[in-house]
Amino acid sequence: MHSAVSRSLKVLTTTLAAALLALSTPALAAAAPQQGQCANRQAPPPPVDTSEKPAPGRQAPAPLAVPAVPVGGARMAECGLVTPDGALNPPDGNTAASWLVQDLDTGAVIAAKDPHARQRPASLIKTLLALVVVTQLDPQQVVVATKEDAEQECTCVGIVAGGRYTVDQLLHGLLMHSGNDVAHAFATVLGGVDSAVAKMNAMAARIGALDTRAATPSGLDGPGMSTSAYDLSLIFHYAMKQPEFAKVISTKNFEIPPTGGKPAIPVYNDNKLLGVYPGFLGGKTGFTDDARHTYVGAAQRKGKRLAVVMLRAEQKPTKVVEQASKLLDYGFALEDDRAEPVGQITYQAPAAPDADGSVLADGTGSSGPSSAAAAAKEDPFGVTGWIITLVVFLIIVGAFAVAHQRKKAAS
Repeated sequence: MHSAVSRSLKVLTTTLAAALLALSTPALAAAAPQQGQCANRQAPPPPVDTSEKPAPGRQAPAPLAVPAVPVGGARMAECGLVTPDGALNPPDGNTAASWLVQDLDTGAVIAAKDPHARQRPASLIKTLLALVVVTQLDPQQVVVATKEDAEQECTCVGIVAGGRYTVDQLLHGLLMHSGNDVAHAFATVLGGVDSAVAKMNAMAARIGALDTRAATPSGLDGPGMSTSAYDLSLIFHYAMKQPEFAKVISTKNFEIPPTGGKPAIPVYNDNKLLGVYPGFLGGKTGFTDDARHTYVGAAQRKGKRLAVVMLRAEQKPTKVVEQASKLLDYGFALEDDRAEPVGQITYQAPAAPDADGSVLADGTGSSGPSSAAAAAKEDPFGVTGWIITLVVFLIIVGAFAVAHQRKKAAS
């Protein structure tokens, strides 16, 4: 009888060990890429200059929390190339530390590299500022530029103090020529730099861009600045649903009328693929010493609209726009092959007005099967906690069973 009890105990122990391994392996497999391999899982690389030094009396903000569940699907937690099973690798010569190619209509992530690695956006953050502008300001509202607006660190469009401009005119200067003077003018209208940055960050949080924190309205580096290829793809995906945004980034030439005794300002689109790459829809470029070159662009082919985001790229051996065009070609080729998506751009778009009075334009909710807020919601107890609880429960049940068998053996 004692041998029967021993055998029962051994079976119970083996079963518990197998259950623990089965339960913990998926969790460990999902966590491993984020914890061991992702160099920039929590924060961008260290700055190369003093641009992110906090102002006197202030501390640099802590890195943003990393969601327990990767937004966009399990493969979005991977750190190297993320491509469909059996697909060829992307073309050589791409220098971006992180990139992502998406289907703008379905939100499917076609391929990526380090999609949730934390990087700096440079002027791509202006797409987030533009989202705030198009959802909170009337296109025909008149903005009177201040002296401080006109004296920003350039790239600048050339607005003048006292000049009167419509929101629509300034939006062209913001997105086509990446005007830092225009970014500051919008920040002034939105209640000042701190208020504008807060509204940008509130917008990012509301739509589920959980890697993103703006530190400046323009994209100039500042303490705590953070984003990811996934997040900027999400922001661009939503921005392209706003007709005013989509119209402006597709504009090749624009003229801001004369004002304040100053001549008209011609504005040319900085995105060199516009009018060159077949079906190009527009995009945005950026650069700072810390962020290096950043890029977003979209194109349409055979009824498919794809967009690419590149972060921390270099202009050699080929120009970043050429690297972007090859990634778009790669994405269209994968679409032609009906390759399985590796993730999903998914966001939450509230239809009701927020506390600051803003309403996101379409209010349609998630672009995918689940919202980013739900996907990224952390279980406060944690996977490990539930595993331990289950194992303890099984041990207790097993102990009762063994005790019962011993009691029967003794009687």
